[in-house]
Amino acid sequence: MSASSPSLPASASVSASAVDTGPSAPAPSPGSVNAPAAPGPDAAAPTAAELLDFVRRTAGNTALVASLPLDPAGRTWLRLDGPGGSEAWLIGWPPGTGTGWHDHADSAGAFTVAAGGLREHSLAARLPTDGWKTLELSRGIDRTRLLATGQGRAFGRHHVHEVLNESGHEHAVSVHAYYPPLPQIRRYSRTGAVLRLEQTERPADWQ
Repeated sequence: MSASSPSLPASASVSASAVDTGPSAPAPSPGSVNAPAAPGPDAAAPTAAELLDFVRRTAGNTALVASLPLDPAGRTWLRLDGPGGSEAWLIGWPPGTGTGWHDHADSAGAFTVAAGGLREHSLAARLPTDGWKTLELSRGIDRTRLLATGQGRAFGRHHVHEVLNESGHEHAVSVHAYYPPLPQIRRYSRTGAVLRLEQTERPADWQ
């Protein structure tokens, strides 16, 4: 990748080293909120594998999944108690909706489809964290996967992706968890190989 901003240091140019190790969707503004308790001073931070185990188990809770109101006009959501002080959400996706390209800053995360199916497009490279506005993406770093009911993935810090419900008629529901709780979300637009940073959201924007 090459950057249009002269402030991007040469050492921060993006290679195709994979971070595609496992939403996730960004946290939307909450509907009903159950804030997770902060971990105690001796509590270990949950790993990506533990977050994935949590979202898989939660996605199997059919009563919880069925309790989420679904709206054909837009996504719906419910804040959950995540493990170890993590931030967790149950999210409903009407047909044809998606997140747009984004990342989750310093938070690792996981998500699992509880109903329907979702497609994830992601980048198998870590972007520079600062000092750029547009980047030209290298060839060969795009990844895509289709996740059916019961399937999920975990991902590391600064994972860049978009998540879509491509169905023309069926809602999807998914469970997401992030640790540490999201400090910010960076949103991007993309035209061909060019990725542009459009907006940075912070917790006050969705809580």
